[in-house]
Amino acid sequence: MPKRTLSLILIMCWTVSASWAATDPFVGKWKLNSSQSVLADQMTIQAVGENKYGLTFSGAGEAETVTADGTDQPGFSGSMLSVSIEEPDTWKIVRKKEGRILLTATWKLSKDGKTLSDAFTAYRPDGSTSTINMLYRRTAGNSGIPGTWETTDVKLDGVHELEIRPYENDGLSFISSDSTSPRNIKFDGKEHLDPATGASLDGHRINERNLEFTNKLKGKIAEARQMTISPDLKTLTIVVHPTNQRLPNSLVFDRE
Repeated sequence: MPKRTLSLILIMCWTVSASWAATDPFVGKWKLNSSQSVLADQMTIQAVGENKYGLTFSGAGEAETVTADGTDQPGFSGSMLSVSIEEPDTWKIVRKKEGRILLTATWKLSKDGKTLSDAFTAYRPDGSTSTINMLYRRTAGNSGIPGTWETTDVKLDGVHELEIRPYENDGLSFISSDSTSPRNIKFDGKEHLDPATGASLDGHRINERNLEFTNKLKGKIAEARQMTISPDLKTLTIVVHPTNQRLPNSLVFDRE
């Protein structure tokens, strides 16, 4: 999911001291408030050859090309992707990494060709799953599943938690219940490689309650994020701007 372009005109370098990290208002455990969050997504499916398609998902930073024959094929960030055309109006997508299923999705085209339903299931490291049912609306393309699709109808199932810890002297570690490894970010104005994803992360601290960082893949911005703590320090809002997506995502977390 998931995106949009964020202005990078603001170039700030902020070094966090050890004493700051110990009292950082972002540090703590947070639970997603689904009713207050607004999620969007966009994807483009383009025919590029016989039974071959280019898939562009918001925030991925690059397109993937796959033959729709149900076999596992190399995808982004070291994953394996398979696409099966079960019927002309029904496609099955499976993404794996290191032999473990990360997600499955079933796309179903409406009879009038204007909407696409997506039954999306994410598989957590502990074996539990989280299911999202979405309805996309066509914004480009004339017929069939190939085209550009956009949704603001994302529904979340299950509990999504985020823990934030101090990281070294000038960063934070983000540990999600939906991820296999933490995302460590330094807020020193420099790009740092994330070994888990192969992405480059560039973090900036605007002030005590506002952060921003960009996520780059192969030198291209995949997404930009703005993080804000409410004045009472009880609410965390993360606005995600994925590349190749018109609408941002707004994730609202309550402090546990």
